[in-house]
Amino acid sequence: MSYRTSPLRGRTAVVTGAARGLGEAMARQLSDRGAKVALLGREEQTLARVRDALPGESWCWEVDVTDDVGMARTAAQVRERLGAPSVVVANAGVAEGGPFEESDPATWRRVVEVNLIGSAVTARSFLPSLLDTHGYFLQVASLASIGAAPMMSAYCASKAGAESFAHALRAELAHRHVAVGIAYINWTDTDMIRDADEHPVLRELRGHMPAPARKVYPAAHVAGRLISAIERRRPAVYMPSWLRATQLVRAAMPPVVTMLSRRELPRLASSEPFEATGLLGAGGRAALTRTRSADR
Repeated sequence: MSYRTSPLRGRTAVVTGAARGLGEAMARQLSDRGAKVALLGREEQTLARVRDALPGESWCWEVDVTDDVGMARTAAQVRERLGAPSVVVANAGVAEGGPFEESDPATWRRVVEVNLIGSAVTARSFLPSLLDTHGYFLQVASLASIGAAPMMSAYCASKAGAESFAHALRAELAHRHVAVGIAYINWTDTDMIRDADEHPVLRELRGHMPAPARKVYPAAHVAGRLISAIERRRPAVYMPSWLRATQLVRAAMPPVVTMLSRRELPRLASSEPFEATGLLGAGGRAALTRTRSADR
């Protein structure tokens, strides 16, 4: 599909977690296709740099996706300045790693709040506009939505919850002509993944995955697949495409993961201590505290 003929041209699109990584890459490609883009995130200066680099009309808002009042206010301002959104991408996400028993309760909870509650708050805030435009809501999920992994309990639980939330929302809104899609993505080259690789246990766990499953993809490449799915209002998009096959065997995945973990975790523990990582990446550190939003 030519960028000049994209159905996104002239429409308003919202991206959460737009300050860096996949969110930034999606915002850039939406703008390239002629959309007006609202960038939402926690890092004011970084958001502003992304906004200033986009070729089309865009605005940015510093806001916490878990803040109901702040997100509702932001949604009203987006509508006033850019028009009612036709596309909303719930991309904001954080992760932490390490043994559950050693995890900090506040950090563990924060992962679930941002990844699951934040997605629901995003949907609630922009749903009036999506109903008016018969729009499209994309929930960015993960392979972790399908198959949980050790040392990532908060992330896996939150992404599985986000997937389930999106399925429920799709069923509720289908007769009202709002489409809901789920993006299942694997390892993407973001600061979160690069930070994870700095921790030996997480690096080793990824290294023991089958070769296709441990490959890291450039954020721009992943974003391109997701934007194409948005243009076609797809109910699901898989990046890489082989992830679709995991849906057929997802019931068998937990016992396989348990079997492999029973063998590999003792070996890893003998050479590297298992320690909690805290929130990963610069985006994770920016999400450490829940704050009120600020209009920008």
